[in-house]
Amino acid sequence: MHEMSLMVELIHIVSEDANQRNIGYVNKIEVIVGDLSNVLPDALELAFFHIRKQGLRLIDEHTELHIIREAAKAKCPTCQQEFVPDYRIALCPKCQLPNCLLLAGETFRVKAYEGSDKHEG
Repeated sequence: MHEMSLMVELIHIVSEDANQRNIGYVNKIEVIVGDLSNVLPDALELAFFHIRKQGLRLIDEHTELHIIREAAKAKCPTCQQEFVPDYRIALCPKCQLPNCLLLAGETFRVKAYEGSDKHEG
């Protein structure tokens, strides 16, 4: 399950930023996960629940994870057809050409997090 290592890195990124801003506790983390990002939201959530039980300084069992799903979207540069692809490389459903551009669905990033200078729970 590579989602465990992804979640560790995600928390590391949030922790570094929180430390720079003198945030001592993170209440909520929002993450965008694209449908074609090769990240399974359920597995990512499971990894988060496991990590937050470890009692790290910035997060604990009260910290929330909000996963925002990003739908896949592609466009054919030949006929301008927009569609929902099943894979990163997709045939245009209108003209059947394989040169489509992926517009959305590959994202995996922290959108935002909320915190405070001390634990309030």
